[in-house]
Amino acid sequence: MTDSRTVRSLRHPLDATVRPPGSKSQTIRALVGAVLASGGTRLTHPLGSDDTRFARQAMRQLGVEIDDSGDPWIVGGSDGRLRHSTQPVDAGASGLTARCLIAMATLIEGSTKVIGRDRLPERPMAGLVAALTDLGVVTETTGGRLPVTVHGTGHLQGGTVAVASHETTQFLTSLLMAAPLAAETMTVIPTGLEGSRGYIDVTLQVMTRLGAKVEEVGGGYRVEPTGYVGTEIEIEPDASAAVYPMVAAAITGGRVVIEGLGSRSLQPDLAVADVLERMGCFVEQTPDTTTITGGEDRLTPIDVDLSGSPDGSLAVAVACLFAEGRSRLRGLGSLRFKESDRLTALATEIERLGAGAVVDGNDLVVTPAPLRGGRIETYQDHRMAMSFALVGLVEHGIEIANPGVVGKTWPEYWDVLENLDRENP
Repeated sequence: MTDSRTVRSLRHPLDATVRPPGSKSQTIRALVGAVLASGGTRLTHPLGSDDTRFARQAMRQLGVEIDDSGDPWIVGGSDGRLRHSTQPVDAGASGLTARCLIAMATLIEGSTKVIGRDRLPERPMAGLVAALTDLGVVTETTGGRLPVTVHGTGHLQGGTVAVASHETTQFLTSLLMAAPLAAETMTVIPTGLEGSRGYIDVTLQVMTRLGAKVEEVGGGYRVEPTGYVGTEIEIEPDASAAVYPMVAAAITGGRVVIEGLGSRSLQPDLAVADVLERMGCFVEQTPDTTTITGGEDRLTPIDVDLSGSPDGSLAVAVACLFAEGRSRLRGLGSLRFKESDRLTALATEIERLGAGAVVDGNDLVVTPAPLRGGRIETYQDHRMAMSFALVGLVEHGIEIANPGVVGKTWPEYWDVLENLDRENP
């Protein structure tokens, strides 16, 4: 891994077609459901990245066979009968993997210790641990963070439980994913859920595809103890990755076609296309494509709530650097609990480029100014690297520290960025 990478500015007007890699959100959810299912499951177009590699390693450690030598991956189901491991189960840097493993560990007879690396041990787990405690599960943790040890009894009792969801919806997702394997019907009620509801729709979509029976009731979700049944699941391209080429078109006045993602997708970050349309871009969608065409003038500043698309908000913040006035991005409190404290990191790096940025509660206020080159710190955060690299398509001298961090979700990102302006035949 090199220490830094200088982004090459565009040589030609941007006119590109990009198919992002498979959705991380869908891949990990589908992998969890497939592992718990009776019978095998085929996952087509899955994401091969650092996060999903750790997820696969963890599932194998729990006794599940996974053939990931090609596309599709073939996942052997366990019918909820997972193998006890005396060694800690490493989730890598993936919050979703860690939280799903904690919930899955309730189905294992014996003590399972879930660990992580990079910033993951600093990220919150207390809301999930508290919900499991209310369900009668015995756990050990220090300060509500990893490592978390689950003293499983071989089954999850079920019943009604509230789960704090103001920091992340992944606590809710992990409980929902485990619920079909509970001994009785489970009703999970989120509290403090404000944004990112779209990720719950993705969770429910994967669960029902694998045969789970879920009903929305009284502000919560009732899940029947039916288990899962293996099937074939096609993974969509990742909307959180698609925001980078979309914003590239917006800030350069170019055109990008995103293949595989259109109006039928439930992924929350696809809403960034609507934000860019409000900023003056032309957006066209079919069920399976999204086309962004930037305008000739500077982008229009915006005041927008991005609580439902927090991962995409970093790229939107970069787009705001090229607007004709001050923008306010609202509802970004959950960014404090990601791979970095993204709110603070965004403000710091925007100011490093010569523009203005202020964190105002859970909002980020961005004031454009003439930009200058410089070395962008990425805080071990893949989305910081991918977002600020976009500035380098327009401004010379943008250097990205620790560029290899993009391997967490898009290992080929730098190749894609280099080829964005390749002239069409």
